[in-house]
Amino acid sequence: MSNFEPTKNHLREVLLFLFNSKESAAASHRMLQKTYGEHAPSIKSCEYWFRRFRSGDFDTSDKERPGQPKIFEDEELKSLLDQDACQTQDELAKSLNVDRTTISKRLKALGMIQKQGNWVPYELKARDVERRFFVCEQLLQRQKRKGFLHRIVTGDEKWIRYDNRKRKKSWGLPGHTTLSSPRPNIHGSKLMLCIWWDQLGVIYYELLKPNETITGDRYRLQLMRLSRALKDKRPQFRERHDKVILLHDNARPHVAQPVKTYLETLKWEVLPHPPYSPDIAPSDYYLFRSMEHTLAKQSFRTYDETKNWIDSWIASKDAEFFRRGIRLLPERWEKVVENDGQYFQL
Repeated sequence: MSNFEPTKNHLREVLLFLFNSKESAAASHRMLQKTYGEHAPSIKSCEYWFRRFRSGDFDTSDKERPGQPKIFEDEELKSLLDQDACQTQDELAKSLNVDRTTISKRLKALGMIQKQGNWVPYELKARDVERRFFVCEQLLQRQKRKGFLHRIVTGDEKWIRYDNRKRKKSWGLPGHTTLSSPRPNIHGSKLMLCIWWDQLGVIYYELLKPNETITGDRYRLQLMRLSRALKDKRPQFRERHDKVILLHDNARPHVAQPVKTYLETLKWEVLPHPPYSPDIAPSDYYLFRSMEHTLAKQSFRTYDETKNWIDSWIASKDAEFFRRGIRLLPERWEKVVENDGQYFQL
């Protein structure tokens, strides 16, 4: 059977046999799947043929029908799209043995439109999906038992480019010449911003010098400075005897052994964060996204110009801005759980 590929008519005749054997459409679908695997028709297709048989139509062949396609053809089209919504009109036409124009008209009549797929950060493997689901489910349950968002301090790194120009738009009559803009140099000067914040605002940040980047030892020193800044700016942690909950991702410097050892001496809790999950990291889904929007059209020439812009940007944000970024976390955890660990769309 491994080399046998059943034709559509063969499968329909098998369905007719199962119908006459008093099997249900669902049971017939399971039998065909077990026997023919990927060649088996969908459950919707099986139900469609059973409806035809019950109406007294036992003809399993395709019929030529003049004029507008009938409802049953739409059912078959829907069934094909249920199996694979990414099929082209040519592929659908070939499967249904009609021309492409017919497919185009029926898709339009059904209200079907084609949408461009979204890019996602990574191609998640099964274990990544499981970890995302498990971690988010646990965090949601914990938040429901006793809220802890006010204790979260989160941070990450972002490259700030000197040249952030965008293409210009201009009004004009059809056929007018648009304004030209030179492309920004993607290999041009850039500085790494390392920033930590909570629901009250920015606690500490560093803008590294040109060509500097993060290592495990460097990150450990930054955490030491963050700890001092917390004692100065957030005395409530000491007054309430609350532990700081650090939320950072699994970048190599963040999980280096010197960093782990130092965090143990601080007695901070490190919040579980599944790999490949920028969609549940507040800096990625909120802080940096807002910053990137404001960076558009900005152009810097020096380190000091860049740092002054960052200071101004931080000062322009009120406490509600930062509070919202943290308070969105449960909603995002819930979305991960609802999507069984996969990436989600908001």
